[in-house]
Amino acid sequence: QVQLAESGGGLVQAGGSLRLSCATSVSIVSFNVMAWYRQAPDRQRELVATITSGGITSYGNAVAGRFAISRDNAKNTVYLHMNNLKPEDTAVYYCYTNHRSRDYWGQGTQVTVAS
Repeated sequence: QVQLAESGGGLVQAGGSLRLSCATSVSIVSFNVMAWYRQAPDRQRELVATITSGGITSYGNAVAGRFAISRDNAKNTVYLHMNNLKPEDTAVYYCYTNHRSRDYWGQGTQVTVAS
């Protein structure tokens, strides 16, 4: 059973930084792709960033140039480094992967950016 656990959310002022972590219950090298999504109140869940097992990354247009995704295989953890945060980044952030044709989500971590 795959379990994902996010941490690192909180309240930050606009222009500040946060680092989110997603710890996995199984070896991270088992996953071809891992991703971060976010969902703001009354909005659809949107893709923030992805990273492949080979380290190839991609980003949503709203965060490109400000956020960076990385992975530490030894710690079975994926990170989301968020810089120059804006109030519109306020959302619950979720870690996601697909393993053996099943989708897995973490419980989410709240990020609130104050103006």
